[in-house]
Amino acid sequence: MNSIENKQDQGSKQREFGIFWALLPLIIMIGVMLYTVVGLEQGPHIPLIVGTVTAALVALKGGFKWKEIEEMMYKGIRLALPAVVIIILVGLIIGSWMGGGIVASMIFYGLQLLNPSFFLVAICLICAIASIAIGSSWSTMGTIGVAGMGIGMAMGISPGMVAGAVISGAYFGDKLSPLSDTTNLASGLTDTDLFDHIKHMLWTTIPALVIALGVYALLGQNVSGNIDAEQIATTASVMQENFLISPWLLLIPVLVIGMVAMKVPAIPALVVGAVLGFLSQLFVQGDTVTVALTALQEGYAIETGNALVDDLFNGGGLDSMMYTVSMTIVAMTFGGILEYSGMLKSIMNQVMKLVRNTGSLIASTISAAFITNATCAEQYISIVVPSRMFANTYRKMGLASKNLSRALEDGGTLTSVFIPWNTCGVFIFGTLGVGVVEYGPYALVNLLCPIISIIYAFTGFTIAKIDEGGGGTGGKKEPAEVNTELQHV
Repeated sequence: MNSIENKQDQGSKQREFGIFWALLPLIIMIGVMLYTVVGLEQGPHIPLIVGTVTAALVALKGGFKWKEIEEMMYKGIRLALPAVVIIILVGLIIGSWMGGGIVASMIFYGLQLLNPSFFLVAICLICAIASIAIGSSWSTMGTIGVAGMGIGMAMGISPGMVAGAVISGAYFGDKLSPLSDTTNLASGLTDTDLFDHIKHMLWTTIPALVIALGVYALLGQNVSGNIDAEQIATTASVMQENFLISPWLLLIPVLVIGMVAMKVPAIPALVVGAVLGFLSQLFVQGDTVTVALTALQEGYAIETGNALVDDLFNGGGLDSMMYTVSMTIVAMTFGGILEYSGMLKSIMNQVMKLVRNTGSLIASTISAAFITNATCAEQYISIVVPSRMFANTYRKMGLASKNLSRALEDGGTLTSVFIPWNTCGVFIFGTLGVGVVEYGPYALVNLLCPIISIIYAFTGFTIAKIDEGGGGTGGKKEPAEVNTELQHV
């Protein structure tokens, strides 16, 4: 471990920044982001680099040496490396599964079985069940979610609606799965029994899912009248002409999901999925090795003459994920400086001043997690930092630690998808091909959980006291012990 990490772990390296200086990099980054992304319709990379430069200058002013600032950036990047590996593998899977006819088979049979009126409800529930089984929103979105997007688009449903339903289901399952990394992280950092933590989250997550399904059902009824049955039939016919469609190909995604559910690490499971997709393209679809390798590297390419089918099946591959990888790295250099210099801590200290009662404490925890998602661009940090800062306050107010662990997930895990430069927002854009502005209003579970949690906080409903149980009193495990083992799955 290098010197800055040693000093950081001892708590002596961070500086106290005035709130103006702590906020300055964030204000400048967001201002440039709005002008660049909204005004000029350009990518978010340059605004994040501007924010990183500003944060570095503020850190220099605060007394840090340049070598120390570099280490902060590298430490931020190291935290994102597992996510980068997963992003690359998902790109390989999408390319190979498109070329191997796996995605085509999933879409073809989905079009036969799923009713457009209830498609949004169905895809949300399917993703929820899969995510509970494997504990991974990313793996769910990268497999079932991709097929769901294809089915929905073939039915003429808005990509934003479909992506929102996929995200809601994937994060619902991820949040409640005992296999989920974020679920284990939140319970571990707050010293809460894992299953007490999951049970406590049911109070906010189940109502959010029920409301979401109701809205998806209404949306489905509205869009079903616009469905062109002839277009669906034509799409299915064109797919049959260009791919060998077989139910046997569905065994590949079942195998990958089953491997993760059996606790096979995500990276080996995804590698197996990419290899099987590659072999399917060779021996089932009959393509050459060159074509199959091109699908892995550059993405699958097809020209059928049908615009919808071409749109569905042109994509994937390693190269398609480089935009996502580069933004993840840039975002984490920005977040690394904010976190390890102490600027983020200074911002969080101001948030703590708003705490007056249970309601404001939980609302502040959720807000702090959201702010961390926006500033550090990583959902893991949005759980680690607030857990460290709020644990003592929860104990002093006599609140069971499961209140804190639930607030961390409601404010951290779920809101990460609404930040375009957060690793989760970036992954969704790269995988599902839909941006935050499009899917945000329809990711209803993610939207509703924080709101429901805050309502409970101010009404006292489901708020547990320490003497009522709750799996511990908070925060005995050091964040550094957990961070080194984290990976997006």
